[in-house]
Parts: sequence; C-alpha cells; structure tokens
Amino acid sequence: QVQLVESGGGLVQPGGSLRLSCVASGFTFSNSGMSWHRQAPGKERELVASISNLSFRKTYADSVKGRFTISRDNSKNTVFLQMNSLKHEDTAVYYCGGPAGYWGQGTQVTVSS
Repeated sequence: QVQLVESGGGLVQPGGSLRLSCVASGFTFSNSGMSWHRQAPGKERELVASISNLSFRKTYADSVKGRFTISRDNSKNTVFLQMNSLKHEDTAVYYCGGPAGYWGQGTQVTVSS
C-alpha cells in the first residue's frame, strides 16, 4: 500500500524558511519521480516542484524558482522541499505527489506576520 507522509509545515513570517519532508512507502522509491504540489483556499492544486528518480532532473513553478529547492534521499525514501524567502502567497496546503496519482495528506504552510 502506497503511503506518503508529509511533515514540516507551520507558521512562518514573510522572508522566513521551512523545510518540508515526505516519507514514502509501499513502492520502489528509487524508481519513481516525485513532486510537491500546493493548494491555497479557493484555488486549484498546482505543481510546485518535481524531481526525477535519481535527481538528475528538477523542475519548478515560475513562482518559486530561486526560492524553493526540491531534493531527495533514496536511502531514506524521503523527498524534501526547502522553502526560503517565503511570501504571503506561498500560504497553502502542501502535498507530496507519488507515482500513479498517489498523494499524501498534506501539511499546512502559513506565511504571516
């Protein structure tokens, strides 16, 4: 059974940083591309960043380029999202995306002063 468990969300001031983690199980993690998505209130879920199985390819939404970094540790079945210079508009529930459309339960990120 595929499971994706996110952690690391919270309340942070504008300009601050957070690091999200997603621990995966139930599939061969090192064979799978992974992604982070987010959904703000009243908006559709959007892709934030993706990473190929061996980290050779990474993509980012234009809105987070230069501020967010996706990475993974295949030895720990974990994908990370380092978020720096956070803005109010980054406030959303962040979801880890796995193979075949699986999602985690989400972790709330709130950027507020």
